[in-house]
Amino acid sequence: MISFFVRRLGIMALTMLCLTLVVFFLVNLEPNLRKLSISQTNMRASDAQIESWLVRNGYRDNFFVRYGQWLGVVQKQPLVDPETGEATPRFRFCDEPAEARFSGVIQGDFGCSTRFKVPVSERLVPALQATGWLMFYVMLVMVPGALLVGIFAGMREGSRTDRSLSVASIASTATPEYVSGVIFTVIFASWLGILNGSAATATREGITFSNFTLPVMTMAIYGMGYIARMTRASMAEVMTAQYIRTARLKGLTFSSVVIKHALRNALIAPFTVIMPQFPWLLTGVVIVEAMFRYQGFGFTLVEAASNNDIDLLLACALVSVVVVLVTQLLSDVGYAFLNPRIRVS
Repeated sequence: MISFFVRRLGIMALTMLCLTLVVFFLVNLEPNLRKLSISQTNMRASDAQIESWLVRNGYRDNFFVRYGQWLGVVQKQPLVDPETGEATPRFRFCDEPAEARFSGVIQGDFGCSTRFKVPVSERLVPALQATGWLMFYVMLVMVPGALLVGIFAGMREGSRTDRSLSVASIASTATPEYVSGVIFTVIFASWLGILNGSAATATREGITFSNFTLPVMTMAIYGMGYIARMTRASMAEVMTAQYIRTARLKGLTFSSVVIKHALRNALIAPFTVIMPQFPWLLTGVVIVEAMFRYQGFGFTLVEAASNNDIDLLLACALVSVVVVLVTQLLSDVGYAFLNPRIRVS
């Protein structure tokens, strides 16, 4: 198991390095740099002024040197004001020290947000906390509900209950968030008036039933169908296994057979589906958070992309990669734990 973890950690580190290099290249393409320069100078800046700003702030340095500086393995050199000849920070609103230093992702420095005029960590951490609460409540509703639907459907394959729950599961999966979100808003916020159609107050005044139900319900119902269908298929397969027939012939009750013998084996397949829901929730909240104005990770990602906030975009990409790789590792370990026949080679 130790060698397995070491190998996986090495692969994860190499994957993160490659993916962040690709993202770093894409966000630093010439059109993006020009947009950033214009946003930090003025809309009528000439080509010479744009180029001067890019050179002065280090965006014309060697690509791999800049990538190394962002990682924190290459020393950042102070910028020099051409008028005074003195060292000056890249962005004064972040209070960056005007001195040579190793300061990058490895050291916990993600740069400055040109959109929000603060260090990236000051914007990213609260956004992740807000999305973390949203993910927690979505998983709290989605996973138990999906497992119950799948178990009840798979217990008696082909029955009327099975067909009804299967149709409902397919319908929920086939309806994207931007459709169900609009429908729920019209019904519960506009017509009935019992829920708040905007979740913006959740990050300012705290989470309440009124301002948090719609985004949670929108995401939970969409993800519930897929997990329920996987659970139903797994449960139906287990219920036809030979050891289940043997248990029934021994006189065990149906509920005892399901709880003591079928349930654990039936949950192996859904577990591998549940774990990847975390990266889906982290990146899938973009539509929901933008729709309900909930200022979490997705909302921050949209703002960074819309305003060409390079450092904040890179930080969001790094977080997404880390979440995907970590959940994949936990999924593999959990699968081996649930299924004793699996051995790490």
